[in-house]
Amino acid sequence: MFGSIGGPELLLIFVVALLIFGPRKLPELGKTLGKGLAEFRRAANDLRDSLETEVARESGPKPAAGPSLPAGGAPPPGTLEAAPAAASTPPTDDAEPRRPAEP
Repeated sequence: MFGSIGGPELLLIFVVALLIFGPRKLPELGKTLGKGLAEFRRAANDLRDSLETEVARESGPKPAAGPSLPAGGAPPPGTLEAAPAAASTPPTDDAEPRRPAEP
């Protein structure tokens, strides 16, 4: 939008600052501005480093969520996934809990 600042623009800014602040305050103002910019750069670098560290920590190897299914896609026999639907019905209010049906 604004583009880069060239030599004439920089000279104009310096002249306006000289007129506003005077020759005695200008070096002090420049020193303060330089310290502020250096502190800002240091804080930005620290933030970038900490973000990169967190991203590297988060993108490390993740453990497997569980056993993987065989190539056929069906769970191996004897596992909970292979149990009949009747075995997963919730118990009722009977005195004795229901037992799953034998396969």
